[in-house]
Amino acid sequence: MKILQVITSLHTGGAETLVVNLVPRLRAMGNTVDVCLFNGEETALMRRLRNENPGIHVWTLGHGYYNPLYIIKLARIMRHYDIVHTHNSSPQLFVAIASLFSRTRLCTTEHTTSNRKRQWKWYAPIESWMYGRYGHIICISKIAEEKLREYMGGAWTDRRSRRYSKITTVNNGVDVEAVRHATPDDVLLRAKAGRTAVVMVAGFREAKDQDTVVRALSLLGGDDFEVWFAGVGVRQPVVSEMAVSLGVADRVRFLGMRTDVPRVLKAADIIVMSSHWEGLSLSNIEGMSAGRPFIASDVNGLREVTKGYGLLFPEGDAAALAALLTRLRADAAFYQSVAESCYGRARQYDIKDTAAKYDAVYRALMEE
Repeated sequence: MKILQVITSLHTGGAETLVVNLVPRLRAMGNTVDVCLFNGEETALMRRLRNENPGIHVWTLGHGYYNPLYIIKLARIMRHYDIVHTHNSSPQLFVAIASLFSRTRLCTTEHTTSNRKRQWKWYAPIESWMYGRYGHIICISKIAEEKLREYMGGAWTDRRSRRYSKITTVNNGVDVEAVRHATPDDVLLRAKAGRTAVVMVAGFREAKDQDTVVRALSLLGGDDFEVWFAGVGVRQPVVSEMAVSLGVADRVRFLGMRTDVPRVLKAADIIVMSSHWEGLSLSNIEGMSAGRPFIASDVNGLREVTKGYGLLFPEGDAAALAALLTRLRADAAFYQSVAESCYGRARQYDIKDTAAKYDAVYRALMEE
């Protein structure tokens, strides 16, 4: 099969990382897989994509996300492929429109449980039409599927309808063993100097809640803990100012954009994901792969993977997070038990299984 993955960009994010992880595995199954980017800016993930996939064609449409001229470009490009698979909002819509001029089979992945568009009542008919253009819709978690069906309503919730069967769940996956056996970052190991290092890997954006992690650190007092934030984004200055105002700036490290996340995870002692909502966080699964205890806020998309394996705290509850961190530092047996349980859970979300299920979806579309 000739498959085109269409996404907004290859800046850091769960959808972007999934695409880069999937491409070589789908190619190894005998498929031709290329990538189309709305914003073709050079990034670390783009370099990794090219390095791991000699001969891949990366189509770049421009440097923005909502240029309607992309629809014309997409219509021309799509004719060369059997399957076009979209990720993120603008590719979903633009490819659906471009498909009016192409007979290529379409697939899309729903990466989240919530977005602003779902608050716009006037936009719902447009999305209903858009999703109707797709032969199959993959949701990255059961909760993401439930929320999409709830939003779409009608035939999408009727088990007797053909539309109902067009939506399925394929859990996100990571290369679990690559994370497990990564070499810790020596610089970070030396820098923590006896402190318990708590790391959160996430962009500084609306869905993420680094604020609660900083507030939890301020409640711990003393000099036993430090926090590392790996990622960039518009809210980073807000979080930095909060660390200063709470008097913990000397124990908060902003690591910036990291292309070696497994090495960062292995250098840390505890891994946290504090969010307001998620689809199914790849950082969640990566964190649980590292052989470290994983703590997450008790929200959709994190609860599904973490509950019963890692540790959960109420969304935004800094005191509850601080209490969990304190117990993990003080109780070695508890620490080890949670770490082992997290790794066992992560093995259920290996990227090899994700790629095989995507390939099966594509083959089913080809037979329709």
